[in-house]
Amino acid sequence: MPRLTTLGRLLFLLCGAFAVAFSAAAGERGRLTITHGGHELPVWHYRPAGLPADAPVLFVIHGVGRNAEDYLNDWVELADAKRFLLVVPEFTKKEFPGEEGFNSGNLFDAAGRPVPREAWSFSMIEPAFDAVRAQLGSTRPDYCLYGHSAGAQFVQRFLYFVPDARVARAVAANAGWYMLPELERAFPYGLKGTTADAAALRRVFAFPFNVLLGDADTDAKHPALRHSPEADEQGPYRFARGQFFFNRAKAAAAALDTPFHWMLSIAPNVAHNNKGMAPYAARLLFPN
Repeated sequence: MPRLTTLGRLLFLLCGAFAVAFSAAAGERGRLTITHGGHELPVWHYRPAGLPADAPVLFVIHGVGRNAEDYLNDWVELADAKRFLLVVPEFTKKEFPGEEGFNSGNLFDAAGRPVPREAWSFSMIEPAFDAVRAQLGSTRPDYCLYGHSAGAQFVQRFLYFVPDARVARAVAANAGWYMLPELERAFPYGLKGTTADAAALRRVFAFPFNVLLGDADTDAKHPALRHSPEADEQGPYRFARGQFFFNRAKAAAAALDTPFHWMLSIAPNVAHNNKGMAPYAARLLFPN
């Protein structure tokens, strides 16, 4: 074997030191699968290097493309910067078909009959949190929740139907249309016919929930934007619909004479793009 020169040995040592430093700096990513309510749910995760066991946990809910890994990739740098455990469930089309099965919660079957609570898509988050804590060694007692587009619809509705959820803060970004907090309006555009009642409204209005909107999300002909009489009543595009929803919620809380702790936040110059919205959401969820 040829002998290394002094320069060669130095380069070898420097390369080795760089490799060790890179390995120490790189976080850990992976995927686990949970089974609950007759469903299988893949759960993607990323843990920054050296993250303590009690670090914050963020659940990110993907959009209509069910592209959980892409959402994970969009948030990795923010997880490193803000120091939180990143968790992205994947609601596959096989397990949770259509909007009804995924972002509307899987509350009813195709015939309109109530689905058992344990089979709701909403009911998958708490077991996923338990699995993450057990398998990744997290001791955090609560989690934050963020969703974009169809994921924002999921988050907005989740708050009503999982009253004992250990969620601490939530952000819904750029939803295409909203379930209004109105008990007399039929689901999915309102709460009539569901388990929600006035007590649920009061509880959710008091929760630290943030409606985050990109002010450039103004494409009225976006291919994934729902157009129905009920959806179009909320506005011609997502930016308008989000403001309509927030104002209706604020008025509903005033009518109930109950505290209203929601916030409306604007991401300037961002259209319908999760990666563009993520930094603004991260600042809202982790302000320190």
